[in-house]
Amino acid sequence: MVPLDTLDQITRRFEFLEARLNTGAPPAEIVALSREYSDLRPVVTQIAAYRRALSDLADAEAMQADPEMRALAEDELPVLRARLPELEQSLRLALLPKDAADARPAILEIRPGTGGDEAALFAADLLRMYQKHAEQQGWRFEILSQQLSDLGGIREVTAHVQGTGVFARLKYESGVHRVQRVPETETQGRIHTSAATVAVLPEAEEVDIDIPAADIRIDTMRASGAGGQHVNTTDSAVRITHLPTGIIVTSAEKSQHQNRAIAMQVLRARLFDLERARINDARAADRKSQVGSGDRSERIRTYNFPQGRMTDHRINLTLYSLTQIMQGDLGGIIDALVASDQATRLAEMEA
Repeated sequence: MVPLDTLDQITRRFEFLEARLNTGAPPAEIVALSREYSDLRPVVTQIAAYRRALSDLADAEAMQADPEMRALAEDELPVLRARLPELEQSLRLALLPKDAADARPAILEIRPGTGGDEAALFAADLLRMYQKHAEQQGWRFEILSQQLSDLGGIREVTAHVQGTGVFARLKYESGVHRVQRVPETETQGRIHTSAATVAVLPEAEEVDIDIPAADIRIDTMRASGAGGQHVNTTDSAVRITHLPTGIIVTSAEKSQHQNRAIAMQVLRARLFDLERARINDARAADRKSQVGSGDRSERIRTYNFPQGRMTDHRINLTLYSLTQIMQGDLGGIIDALVASDQATRLAEMEA
């Protein structure tokens, strides 16, 4: 059970924030106060529901001493006692520390892994899957840059996803996605295994990551693409190298100015993700065991087309609805990953 004095402190903080915002906080404080107020609102709602339940239970127990009210109390008590554990669980979940990046847009990167042309085609399938999922969620999905293979696959793609709860949901997609199927180019009907890597990074703002000009090298080069696509006669493609980390980001769209902006946006996201990982590693040495750790070297999911199944290896979840999943129906999978993550963090907090 959560200590009542802790709940009192949270409620008092919420009331202070509400009063501060209503009485005209300085403009410099409004953004931070509003964010904290919004974060605490659902917690305070759960606290109020929990306190009402405790009060109702105490009233019902007191009614037992009144002969005229005893029968009514005995009817209400089982219902109230059964509801209390559910409210306690909801309150504990509400009190879990929030990932500060959850409310941010995301940078989504997909690259083929082992498997040659088939891996590139699978990467394109994953891109379409995420595009359709974003559409279902009412998110904005914008491809920042992509390189196509000769067969219509993806050599590399970077996208910007905006909307409510984007990173909070998509962060569980980071990792190695494996596919088992018969490639279209396979003449003997043999099943091949290939893979693609997905990286989901919270979008970073300039105030989050300061990149001194001396820390980067910017090179321009001639853009090129598969089958003559996206070929420029000018040196419009941009490659930015972050010298302290060795991170290299390229963008090869039509405008050199646009390419530089895209590359810097992606570089900030990668550096921000690197810093978040460093902080998380310092807080939890066993970070890899956590669902949604974002370890992109780890195989997280297998898509088996002959059997029509998808298996998420982190939570041992198998669904025989692969067609719907590839059409963007990821809600059930992500819900299960969120629930597993919450259960793990609750166990760690209460240990």
